[in-house]
Amino acid sequence: MEAIVLAGGFGTRLKQVVPDLPKPMAPVAGRPFLEILLTSLARKGFSRMVLSLGYMAEKVVAHFGDHFAGMELVYEIEPSPLGTGGAVRTALALCTTDHVFVFNGDTFLDIEAADVEAHWQVHHAPIIVARAVPDTARYGSLDSSHGRVLGFVEKGASGAGLINAGCYVLPVDILDGFPLGQPFSLEADFLAKAVGEKRFDLFVTSGHFIDIGVPEDYARAQTELAGV
Repeated sequence: MEAIVLAGGFGTRLKQVVPDLPKPMAPVAGRPFLEILLTSLARKGFSRMVLSLGYMAEKVVAHFGDHFAGMELVYEIEPSPLGTGGAVRTALALCTTDHVFVFNGDTFLDIEAADVEAHWQVHHAPIIVARAVPDTARYGSLDSSHGRVLGFVEKGASGAGLINAGCYVLPVDILDGFPLGQPFSLEADFLAKAVGEKRFDLFVTSGHFIDIGVPEDYARAQTELAGV
């Protein structure tokens, strides 16, 4: 299995606690967060990672090199910010298989990768991974029916529901309609419209989910991910 990890953001909200590192390299329980994430993915059977980098990319490359935990690492370094969509569009060109997982470099998700891969092999349809949470207000939620994603609900609506876990399985040609090197949002500029036009399957994970992008959750991760 092959994956893209989006690890190029500035980490604006974490600057106050991690001023001198890119967000994915923020120390969690004594290790860079990205090391925890990649170790987990290696255990799940991933063999090749395309790391999409930008801000302080050199710190990531220097730490990991070309291989980590038995996985080949390939780097796509943005000269200027491309947004989530532009970053994925560029990274897809470096993929070697017909489909690829996409992960956020600031989110730990203990995904059931083998089950998601098996779903792809049967249906060959794009997959959006969701997580059930007690309150969707911070994240926004997914509108779904019978295993398909139908739409995205904006942040602010409270109550239990399914949120976008920031993980996808995509065919490598899915963004070919967007020009290379142009910034856009994968979620707002592509997925929000695309789910109404074509099939996107839903996979609801029950795995541990934590986003370190805000200081309070970064602090929580120090204990929750200590044994990972």
